[in-house]
Parts: sequence; C-alpha cells; structure tokens
Amino acid sequence: MTVTAISSRRRRGAPQGQGVAGWVFVTPVVIILGIFLVVPIVMALWVSVSDWSGSGSPFTSQVHFVGAKNYTSVLNGQGLTAQTFGLAVRNNLYYVLYVVPLQTALSLFLAVMVSRRAMKGRSFFRMAFYFPSVTSSVAITVLWLFLFSGSGVVNKVMSYLSISGPDWFNDPNGVGTQLFHLKESGWLATGNFLGIDWYQWLAGPSVAMSAFIIMAIFTTSGTFMLLFIAALQNIGEDTEEAALIDGADAWARFRYVTLPLLRPTLYTVITLGLIGTWQIFDQIWIGTHGGPAYTTTTPAYMAYDTAFSGNWGKGAAIAFILFGIIIVMTLVQRLILGEADATKMTRKQLRLDRAQRAASAAAAEKTTGRAR
Repeated sequence: MTVTAISSRRRRGAPQGQGVAGWVFVTPVVIILGIFLVVPIVMALWVSVSDWSGSGSPFTSQVHFVGAKNYTSVLNGQGLTAQTFGLAVRNNLYYVLYVVPLQTALSLFLAVMVSRRAMKGRSFFRMAFYFPSVTSSVAITVLWLFLFSGSGVVNKVMSYLSISGPDWFNDPNGVGTQLFHLKESGWLATGNFLGIDWYQWLAGPSVAMSAFIIMAIFTTSGTFMLLFIAALQNIGEDTEEAALIDGADAWARFRYVTLPLLRPTLYTVITLGLIGTWQIFDQIWIGTHGGPAYTTTTPAYMAYDTAFSGNWGKGAAIAFILFGIIIVMTLVQRLILGEADATKMTRKQLRLDRAQRAASAAAAEKTTGRAR
C-alpha cells in the first residue's frame, strides 16, 4: 500500500469522525428541544382535534377524536365563540396595521438621529430610547393603567388644551366611528365575516385598544432602533461621501442610498414586528382581560381564556389558527417586500443569467471552431 493511498483514506475518514463528534454535542440540545418543544406541540395538536376535558391524560381511551369540530365551531361565524373570535381577529388586525408601520418608522427615525456624528450625548439618547424595551411588560402595563386612567396624567394634560379625554381602558367605542360618525345601519349592518358585520369591521380599534397601540410603539421602538443603528454603521462613510460629491442632498441620500441598503434590516424589523404583534397577550391579561365588550380581546388571549375555562380543544384550535394567520401574514409580507437582500438575484434572474452564460459559451465555442 502506497503512502498516497493511506493519506487519502485518512482524509476520507476524518469527516466521519467529525460528524460523530458533532452529533455528540448536538444530541443533548435535540433531546431538550424535543421534550419541551416538539412533544408539547404534538400534544396540543391532538387536543385541538379531541374532546379532552382537561382532567387526566389526553391520550387515554376516554378521550375521543372529533376531527375538525373545534376548528369549525370557531370559524363558522355562528355562536358566541365564533363571534368573539371574529372580534379578536379584528382587534388584532387593527393592532398590527397601526403598530408595525409606526414602530418601524419611529425606530428608523431614532436610529438616523442618534447616528449623527454632530449630535452630542448620543450614548445617553440611545440608552434612554432603549430603556423601555428592557423594562418588564408588567411594569409598563401597570404604569399605562395609571397614565391613561380617567383622572390620569394624559387626560390632565389634555384638559389644559381644552380637550376632554376619554376613560381610555373603559371605552369600547371605535376610533373610526367617532372620527367618521359611522352608524350601524344600511349596508354597514349587513355582512357576516367571522360572525361580525361590516360596521364592526370598519369601526376601527377601540379607545382601549388605542392605548395598547401607543404602549406597543413606545416599548418596542428602542429594540428595532438598535438593529437600524447596526445597519447604518455597516454602510460606511464612503458611500455617503460619494453621494454627497454627486450633489445629492440629505433627503436624496437617505432615499436613494441609505434606505435601499437598509432593506435587509427593514425586512427583519417588519417580520419580527408582524410576529410579535399577533402574539400580544400579557398586556391584555394584566390590563383589561379582553374588555371592555371584547374590544381588546386578541386571538392569543382568547386561546388562553377559552382553554382555561374548560374548552381545551377550542383553545388549542384557536392557537393553531393563530399560527396559520402568522404564517400567511409573513408570506404576504415577503411577497410585497420581495427578497430581504436587494443585491440577491431572484430565481428568474438566475435562470436568465444562466441562459445568457450558456449562449455566450456556445457563441465562443462556435467562433473557436471557425478559427480552427
């Protein structure tokens, strides 16, 4: 046996040994994730299609398979559960439509402001803007209950401006009905999507939900500000200076240079914002318990409340419906925004590039054959 053959065998055997060592290190994490993540998901999926009452094991012979009964009772638009779920989806949808754009715009604005070299005290402002993000959501919610109470600081400040503030967390009226004077009559009283009519869909977020929207923007903008700051630091000064030499003003540099380069970070921020806003639970549970008149109920809170009220199958079904909503919204957002990396070619562009390269290679080969 030659030395070359021995060395080639050693080279072929090395990756196998590394693979075994890798699995040794990864196996504990896989086991932990399987026990505490995969197994509970599988159990919840079974509960959503069974009549488990919450007592004993859900895998006993006394628990029966009911198919999609729990899902249809939530989505058929009939009954109190279906109507409450429709209200929960409407509330959460308005919450997403307001929070995601506003928190993204505010975090980007703050990042641009605190990234200016001429600004003094940048470290202080970064810490101040980020501080609400690391504060407990329980503490922030309790603080918000005091600030937005009927006799709270917010209404006191509004009274100085001759504005009569509402009783924020006890007002179920929709903002849209108050701004546009909508009335539940005519075609607005018709329709039945998820158990509620068009008037309820177009009423907008309630005054109580508006307070939660303001709180979400206040507490999450600091986290996304840090992401934008890191992305702005990666752009470099050379790019800005090149645009400045070309005669671009501040707005033109931001719109045509900075913003396109921030597209991957913008994609990440919007995706995280979508996922987070559809999962709002703790603020609702601490603040209003879904009231007043179900105008702050969200699918996440409803899943918890329904399950711990004894309807474990419906609660689990609502949780999986919420999971499907998040997946669909994320895919829609990806279709609208496109690829996260603006410099990455799409599949169509890749096929076109390959076809052009193949045509160029064929033309070169043909020219070479003629020259011979």
